[in-house]
Amino acid sequence: MALVRKFSAIILIVVAAVAGYFVASAWKPMAKNAATGPGPAAACAKPAAQAEMAWIEGGVFTQGATGFYPEEGPPRTLEVKGFWIDKFEVTNAQFSEFAAATGYVTVAEREPDPQHFPGLDPALLTPGSAVFVMPTAADGKLTQWWRFIPGANWREPAGPGGATSAGREHHPVVHIAYEDALAYANWKGRALPTEAQWEYAARGGLEQAVFAWGDEFSPEGKHQANTWQGMFPALNANEDGFPGTAPVGCFPANGYGLHDMIGNVWEWVDDWYHPRRDPKTATGAPGHDPRQPGVPVKVIKGGSYLCAENYCRRYRPAARHPQELALGAAHLGFRTVKNPAP
Repeated sequence: MALVRKFSAIILIVVAAVAGYFVASAWKPMAKNAATGPGPAAACAKPAAQAEMAWIEGGVFTQGATGFYPEEGPPRTLEVKGFWIDKFEVTNAQFSEFAAATGYVTVAEREPDPQHFPGLDPALLTPGSAVFVMPTAADGKLTQWWRFIPGANWREPAGPGGATSAGREHHPVVHIAYEDALAYANWKGRALPTEAQWEYAARGGLEQAVFAWGDEFSPEGKHQANTWQGMFPALNANEDGFPGTAPVGCFPANGYGLHDMIGNVWEWVDDWYHPRRDPKTATGAPGHDPRQPGVPVKVIKGGSYLCAENYCRRYRPAARHPQELALGAAHLGFRTVKNPAP
């Protein structure tokens, strides 16, 4: 897939999220008082705990929602069998162990094959990934928000010369394409969650609650997830203490003991994306995003540290978004599941 198309996909994600604000404008606004978060010095998950999984007892739940974004509906009743799921997003330390043991090279680290990009300027055939860069003005162009940075990958999330994953071992790994996440899951003898598993787990036992912790975004003025506070993309008030990713486990767990199902980084799931969950139109591979016709797309869930009240608002269990398989980004990671033997 051409790098030009990859960058176009990034822009489409931004455009869709901005447009979605108007769809969701009937929401009750979040409280305007300055909510508090754990702050950068707070104690987060201990390294030994980061490898833990939680058993999710099977059950019946309502997947999806109405009144938000059209791709979240129609709601449907599903039964999910019991499964194990990571309590935390996969970290840099965990992914580093995988890469060292297997020699695995992520999509963002690979030299693009010129045969796959006929007609493209050879100067653009370089490894790299999409990095968010705060614009210098509130009305900055979309291309100011996301930039293809040569050399950006999970080891150097901001690109060469920026902060590296060293010293950020307990942050979620980012710049992960679908095949990267799948390779790690296979190495662990696990799988990526289905969308139904992910959403069921994210709800934490709260049937049809707006958020993973209830219906109020910041109960008692306390942030429950790593999101953007302020006017995106030009002003981040940083009330939760984290302008970018946070170490895993810095925010409260949901009812099933899972951390960061909402915010921090988007997470891959294994389902092909379709604009509606209607079985008559959702026909499986390779998925379909009307904004990217012909591009294979999977579902990502949970929102990220870039989701704000005026932008995205997909920091909810029911929310979903299409993502091109070969495209990672600075706000995209994953977690794994382990399904019992049949």
